Amino acid sequence: MSGDQGQDTGAGPPEPEAAERKPLIDYPTTYTFKVMGKQEHGFREYVRGLFHRIMGQEISPDSMSEQASRGEKYVSVSVTVVLLSEEQRRHVYTELHKERRILYYL
Repeated sequence: MSGDQGQDTGAGPPEPEAAERKPLIDYPTTYTFKVMGKQEHGFREYVRGLFHRIMGQEISPDSMSEQASRGEKYVSVSVTVVLLSEEQRRHVYTELHKERRILYYL
């Protein structure tokens, strides 16, 4: 009796579910980014302009909401956009990472 019985040795075809995995997000999709920064005059408009530049399209004020922190020192701005691909989603996060006024993003 072989010691390999019942163990996956990595030989053979891949498992069916591994080969047929679907992406976690189906595109196009509506996606909400949350961006946090210091509560200062014009931060919401700064975020709106930033998304306009990144996305290459106008961002409606209706697609945005903001919430001040408990101590009102920070603010989070949620921006809902339509994404066409995973590459576009990753590009937005890459660009957000470069911005000094953005302290945190989800």
